[in-house]
Amino acid sequence: MFLRLLFESFLRQRRRKLLAGIAILLGTTAVTAMLALATTIGDRIHNELAVYGANIVVTPRAAGLEVNLGGVSIKPATGNAYLHESDLDKLKTIFWANNITGISPELALSVRLADGHTVAATGLWFQHPFGTGTARTGAPQMHPAWRMAGAWPAAPDQAVLGTALARLLHKQTGDPLQLADGTTLHITGIADTASALDQQLILPMATAQRSNGTADAVSRIDISARTIPEDNFARVDPDTLPAKQREIWYCRAYANSIAYQIREVIPGADAQQVRRVEQSEGTILNRISGLMWLISAAALFAAAFAVSAAMATAILERRGEIGLMRSLGASKLTIAALFYAETAVLALVFGTLGYLLGSTLSAWLGARIFAGDSGPAALQLATTFNPVLLPVTVGIAILVAIAGSTPSIRSALRLDPSAILRADA
Repeated sequence: MFLRLLFESFLRQRRRKLLAGIAILLGTTAVTAMLALATTIGDRIHNELAVYGANIVVTPRAAGLEVNLGGVSIKPATGNAYLHESDLDKLKTIFWANNITGISPELALSVRLADGHTVAATGLWFQHPFGTGTARTGAPQMHPAWRMAGAWPAAPDQAVLGTALARLLHKQTGDPLQLADGTTLHITGIADTASALDQQLILPMATAQRSNGTADAVSRIDISARTIPEDNFARVDPDTLPAKQREIWYCRAYANSIAYQIREVIPGADAQQVRRVEQSEGTILNRISGLMWLISAAALFAAAFAVSAAMATAILERRGEIGLMRSLGASKLTIAALFYAETAVLALVFGTLGYLLGSTLSAWLGARIFAGDSGPAALQLATTFNPVLLPVTVGIAILVAIAGSTPSIRSALRLDPSAILRADA
C-alpha cells in the first residue's frame, strides 16, 4: 500500500514534483561543477603559474656560507661548489616524489671563443628522462613562455644563443661557432627567454660539463612541485617540534616540507622555496576556493527554499488526503515517511541528473578558464566524470530536499484531521 501511495503521488502531482525536481537539479548542478573544479583547481593553477619559474630552488650549501669578521660580512669564493647530477635520482625516493612536476638542473660556466671573446654559458637538460615520465624535465619544458627561433639542441655539438648574445656575435640559426679549444658548435636556434640567458650561450648539460671539466656537476636545480598553501604551521622549524607534530608537518605537501626532504636526500644541497611564486599560487587558490564554496552554498540554499515552496504547495493541495489517512488510522510517522520517501526519490533522480550536468559544466568551464590545460582524452574524461562525486552529489541532494521539505511536513502533521474533513465536505 505504501509503495502504491508513493507511485500515485507522482502520477497525480507531476507538475509540483517537476518544479521541486528542477530546483534540486539546478542546485546539484552548481555544486557538482564547483566540486569537480575544486578537485583539479590546484593542479591547474600550478600549471598556469609554472610559466613564471620553479617554486623550489636547490643550490650547493657551500654557496651560502657566510663569515662575519669584525662586523664585516665575507662570503667565500665558491666557484667550485657543485651538486652531483647523479644525485637527482634520489628525488624519486622522497615522500612527495609524485608531487614533483618539473626538474631543470643548470651548470653555469664561462666559454672562451676562438676569436678571443669569453662569454657566459649555461648547461641545461633538454627532454631528459626522469622517474615515471610524469615530470617535465629540462628548461624549455619548465619555461613554456620562452620563445625559440629554431630548435633546441638535440646533439652534443649543438647549441643555442640568447638573443642579446646572437646580436653581439652576429650569429644566426645554422651558423657554426668556434671555441678556443677547437670545438665547433652548430647554432640550432636563437632563444628569447626575457632573462639573463639572453646574453649567454646555452649548451646541452653533457657538453657544458665537458667544457668546464666538471663531470656530473650542476650548479643549480630548479624544481616545480605541486604544493598546498602555506600557513603558520608550514613556517615552523620541524627540528623543534615533538615527534608526532614533526611527522604531521613532514607529511603535508608544503613547499617547505618538500624542500626539507630534498635537503635530506641530496648531499650538500640547500633547497629553498621561491616565495614569490609559491605565495602567489596559495593566495590565488584560497581566493578561488572561497568563491567556489560561496557559490555552492548559495545554490544549495536556493534549492532548499525552492523545494520548501514546492512541497508547501503540494501539501496544501493534499490536505484532504492527509486528513483521510489520519482518520483511517495512519500514524504521523507513516505520513511523514511517505512524504520523505517522495522527496528522497526526487533527490535521487534529479541529483543524478545534476551530477551529469554539473560534471559537463565543470569540463566546459575548465576548458574556457584554463584554455592551455590539455591532456590525454582518457584523463580528461576521468577528470570530467569523477565517480567519487556521484554519491556525494546525491547525498547532498537528499539532505537539501529533506531540509527543504521538513517545515512543510511538520506543519501538515499538526493539522487536525476532523477539521480538514469538515472543511472539505
